[in-house]
Amino acid sequence: MASVHSTDENFNNKDADIRSMPSSRNQGQSDRYVHKVAVPPKQNLFKEIKNTVKETFFADDPLRSFKDQSKSRKFILGVQAIFPILEWSRNYSFKKFRGDLIAGLTIASLCIPQDIGYSKLANLSPQYGLYSSFVPPLIYAFMGSSRDIAIGPVAVVSLLLGTLLQNEIDHTTHPVEYLRLSFTATFFAGITQATLGILRLGFLIDFLSHAAIVGFMAGAAITIALQQLKGFLGIHKFTKKTDIISVMHSVFDSAEHGWNWQTIVIGGVFLTFLLICKFIGKKNKKLFWVPAIAPLISVILSTFFVYITHADKKGVEIVKHIEKGINPSSLNKIYFSGDYLIKGFKIGVVAGVIALTEAIAIGRTFASMKDYQIDGNKEMVALGTMNIIGSMTSCYVTTGSFSRSAVNFMAGCQTAVSNIVMSAVVFLTLMFITPLFKYTPNAILAAIIISAVLNLIDVQAAILIWKIDKFDFVACMGAFFGVVFSSVEIGLLIAVSISFAKILLQVTRPRTATLGKIPRTTVYRNIQQYPDATKVPGILIVRVDSAIYFSNSNYVKERILRWLTDEEEQIKAADLPPIHFLIVEMSPVTDIDTSGIHALEELFRSLQKRDIQLVLANPGPVVIDKLHASKFTTLIGDDQIFLTVADAVAACSPKFLEEV
Repeated sequence: MASVHSTDENFNNKDADIRSMPSSRNQGQSDRYVHKVAVPPKQNLFKEIKNTVKETFFADDPLRSFKDQSKSRKFILGVQAIFPILEWSRNYSFKKFRGDLIAGLTIASLCIPQDIGYSKLANLSPQYGLYSSFVPPLIYAFMGSSRDIAIGPVAVVSLLLGTLLQNEIDHTTHPVEYLRLSFTATFFAGITQATLGILRLGFLIDFLSHAAIVGFMAGAAITIALQQLKGFLGIHKFTKKTDIISVMHSVFDSAEHGWNWQTIVIGGVFLTFLLICKFIGKKNKKLFWVPAIAPLISVILSTFFVYITHADKKGVEIVKHIEKGINPSSLNKIYFSGDYLIKGFKIGVVAGVIALTEAIAIGRTFASMKDYQIDGNKEMVALGTMNIIGSMTSCYVTTGSFSRSAVNFMAGCQTAVSNIVMSAVVFLTLMFITPLFKYTPNAILAAIIISAVLNLIDVQAAILIWKIDKFDFVACMGAFFGVVFSSVEIGLLIAVSISFAKILLQVTRPRTATLGKIPRTTVYRNIQQYPDATKVPGILIVRVDSAIYFSNSNYVKERILRWLTDEEEQIKAADLPPIHFLIVEMSPVTDIDTSGIHALEELFRSLQKRDIQLVLANPGPVVIDKLHASKFTTLIGDDQIFLTVADAVAACSPKFLEEV
């Protein structure tokens, strides 16, 4: 600030001269800047609308590969766009198949016990979990664009679906209606996903922020783990609520009647085994197969133990029966009319969006690791199609599984053929092996689920969110506590609400800043970020860091006037020259609407009453075009709009700059 104070006396002496300069003074100062703000040429209205729609929905130019192609070639490219397998399979080799075979067998050993457990989260019989890892992965392998996603039921979606369905129908008293509603919800989940992809509306899922997802997933993991206490402790009567208070109350109430110690021993021993295997896999990436096959080994050993000891006759709950054979048709079980149609639609939309969010996040993560791109809209169509077909083949909502996809990635998968291999193994299981799961204890399924969902609790991500953005942390914790202390749907509602609240807050309350001149440069920056930046006497420079719309136009105007009032109070206290010019740096202002222009007009009139000139710096093409169309440039004068802040300062205070 020393440079400002050293010029105060000179500036005061010439203050009257500067203020009395007519608006045409810029003509005499034309040598201070070369360029003026250009107005973009007028475009045809139809062409402008077409370009806007194209940039909004077709930014990736999906039809570019069809240009200058023959009709037959366009047909082939169209089929390949729907079924990417027809494109990459031409270069498929035995070397790639070897990697896919190993990966497929590995994830199959993980998915079979998980599917049986996850079906219980959805309140469905075990075979439906296996069905859901047979048909959907085959559909995805032909239509999906990710090489690494492993398809199947996942814990969070299974719990969400089970909770929402249970709120409508009790699965114990009305099992048939419950099953039919689950297929209906799966059908509409697929319709939702495919529609988003076809209409290229995938950006809508981004409204659920990363912070909210982290909190929601962690809360769901805690809830899922608590739900497993029923099977882990051998509790017969257990609450149907999912909040932590109800669950713990149910657990301690059942303690009075006694927990089954044999069940606790089985669950405790194998949970310890699973966690040790997982630790080994994390410590040595080459041993990734250890935690991958550990669940299947646990199922085999625990089933054999229960069979030879007859532990099921001593109170140890077992799976008992899994239907043998491949998926029966369920098309005639889907509700296409009545009240259940509406209920299934509502549940399907929610489950479909959550499943889609998880799958897209997983696909992008592994695609970035292997440096390839996935088409988000194609992914949505593929996921939607597999769920639509799945709903007709006795499957419930499936998506990309993070744990299985991670194993798939580390096992060296090359293409989506690993999903086909996994599906083939599940097929063989359904045809020949399901009777062997009869004596599988529920405790081992609980242990498998608990060990699997622990990965959903990402403490490091929460800590990073706290360091980066406190509001994001509030969203994260809001979603977490909503799931844990209320229910999955309430937690999801809180997550979405806070995400939207953040968007609204950022839109309605954009950041503004006062700028100062970096010493020995013509660069003007935020004085809070750069304390060495000096204010220009007689000039206040304000930057608006957002588009100016009806939602924030009044706030922007009032905030600028508050900056001006604060500055005038400081000037008066320090006996410095008064403000004569207010420069608004508009380079971050990407757009402006009629309310925004009206706010600028009101700002201009308010400044006139204070004998202060409004000056604009560097408005973008969209903004300057609208300013001209509204005649705002005529109101303030074309000579009050400059290409840079430096040009504006040079024109407003030429004598000051000469002496500095």
